[in-house]
Amino acid sequence: MKTIAALGVLAAMAIAAPAADAATAKRGTFGKLPDGRTVDSVLLTNNRGISANIIAYGASIQSLVMPDRAGKKADIALGHDNIGDYLAHPNFIGSTVGRFANRINAGRFTLNGRQYQTPLNDSTNSLHGGSVGFDKVLWQVVSVKNGPTASVTLRYVSPDGDQGYPGTMTVDATYALDEQNNLTIEYTATTDKETIVNISNHAYWNLSGEGSSNGAMGHVVTIPADSITPVDETLIPTGAFRPVAGTVFDFRKPRAIGDRVRDASDKQMVYGRGYDHNWVIGRKVTTTQHLMSRVSDPVSGRSFELWSNQPGLQFYSGNFLNGTFSGKAKKIYREGDAIVMEPQIFPDAINQKGFPEARLQPGQTYRNVMTYKFSSGATAARR
Repeated sequence: MKTIAALGVLAAMAIAAPAADAATAKRGTFGKLPDGRTVDSVLLTNNRGISANIIAYGASIQSLVMPDRAGKKADIALGHDNIGDYLAHPNFIGSTVGRFANRINAGRFTLNGRQYQTPLNDSTNSLHGGSVGFDKVLWQVVSVKNGPTASVTLRYVSPDGDQGYPGTMTVDATYALDEQNNLTIEYTATTDKETIVNISNHAYWNLSGEGSSNGAMGHVVTIPADSITPVDETLIPTGAFRPVAGTVFDFRKPRAIGDRVRDASDKQMVYGRGYDHNWVIGRKVTTTQHLMSRVSDPVSGRSFELWSNQPGLQFYSGNFLNGTFSGKAKKIYREGDAIVMEPQIFPDAINQKGFPEARLQPGQTYRNVMTYKFSSGATAARR
């Protein structure tokens, strides 16, 4: 009887014990803003060597650490190790961008016959929501959960008229890390007045490691898109759909970024100073995710697949990293040191016929869900 009782106790203990493969979410702080407000942080960690630190300033990815094929860990996300540098060098690094990611021509759009004006923070255009977009505000941590999928949800309420946009918009950003090495970012938004919305994440990736002398131009990229939306000299789409076949924009088969990133024979590359264009994955937002891109680093063995429900992928080759600031590794960030892959609707969609719908009505919920499926020789061997 004692043996049976002891077994019962052991069974109960086994049930009560946390799962050995459960991912964890640990709260912390990341300094204070000049007005004294604390910047919260949450570190998501799984048992396969990946961790992602999320900070409430800009609802940003501050770091993402993962092993290479030999098991050596490195931080592959550009960023800073203190809040002061984020304030001093606002380059959308790792941040949530909105209300409207990408560019709006002249910062203007019309809803129900009324014209709205947003700040011009990119020459003659509005970029990533304006001069004080979602990347430059303090979000509130509203939920933290442990595994098997660890997550943090942050919220920001953008008031009516914020940066010229109509409607009070409530936005949630959820970052979730699981034991399959998937980092999922989900953005949802609601409004009390008709408005426009296009929210994305602006993480800069260098799979060789943040600050690595290798840069990111040796990364091999695949993008399953037959066309892009070409731009004018101000990087606003012309409204056309240009086939990628036979051009420097054809990534339907794996290709190193550096092979053609400086090809000035294509005027589009001159306009963008490299890749800074929207690839057409589809023509509308879908209910399920689809493949947006594959990126691999032959040097480290690290790679990711990016999946989303969005129709467009803005691929940016870090052309405007100008060597005027450094990151966590105390190495200067230069042109081509990282890449950005932003699932979203198309740039300037509100002003372009035939582009995906950008309007959000009261009672509707906007949703952009993207998943980075990280992999390396080391992580694959453990599966």
